[in-house]
Amino acid sequence: MASSAKRRAVETGQNPQDSDESSDEGLEDSGDDDSENSEEEINEEVIVDFEAHTISDNDFHGIKTLLQQLFLKCHVNTSDLTDIIIQQNHIGSVIRQAEVPEDSDDEGDPDEVFGFISMVNLTERQGVECLEKLKDMILDQCAKCSPPDVQERMENLLQGTAQSVGLLLSERFVNVPPQIALPLHKQLQKEMAEAQRTNKPSGKCQFCLMISKTCKPVKKKSISAGDQAKEELLFVNDEEEFFYEQATLKFSYCVQDEADSCATGKWSYEDEPMKPFRTVMVIPMDRMDTIMQKMTDYLTV
Repeated sequence: MASSAKRRAVETGQNPQDSDESSDEGLEDSGDDDSENSEEEINEEVIVDFEAHTISDNDFHGIKTLLQQLFLKCHVNTSDLTDIIIQQNHIGSVIRQAEVPEDSDDEGDPDEVFGFISMVNLTERQGVECLEKLKDMILDQCAKCSPPDVQERMENLLQGTAQSVGLLLSERFVNVPPQIALPLHKQLQKEMAEAQRTNKPSGKCQFCLMISKTCKPVKKKSISAGDQAKEELLFVNDEEEFFYEQATLKFSYCVQDEADSCATGKWSYEDEPMKPFRTVMVIPMDRMDTIMQKMTDYLTV
């Protein structure tokens, strides 16, 4: 049985059921010679009604699928991570399409998950295998891509217990409009505050760790070296750039070898070849109000 809705958000955009692509795959150049024949269908805008629900056992497959598009082929047990997210269902939400009228032609699964949000306290779950593997992966990538001072700070944060770190997971399919992120993040902040008030571990995070799907142009733009990294980094989920701006630790690593490629094997973003990355960010929780305000200004229609 589907859980009751927490809130309702009505958005305009492509129906996610019209595409089987994940967020990363949506950046790829399909290379289909018949694209002109389907252009009208691809560009068609429809009204999609979404509802946010409390996370339940029924959401296992949907959440795991979205986690897989984030972690790709790295050694993180997405099944175990999904179980943790479901077990602490007082934190987080899933989004599904709202109830479809009986006379509608839409035959989609009413329990299909189009996106989710959650926060997992890494510090309180020391020794949990899937989370330890996740931290090891982050530290390995950090060692490859960051200067020694960033490596040291990241290691102290993830392996120590002096400061509590929460893993923020916010995933959705590529053609779910970004406006849906605003009510989800607002609801999460309310749940975090309630968890803190009731002394639950999930509400005690001092820092937020986030891994974002990003990409960079294959050909470098003619800009100064100091501005190049900032100018080139593009976020698959637009609103996550506000987290990046407030991050006190951050680095990016390439996942081109892990990402599934299509016929052309090239990534594109607005017709420009792109290379897929993951960007790791650490944000102090006391900066969340600033992030939420910027997100509200950007996403409010």
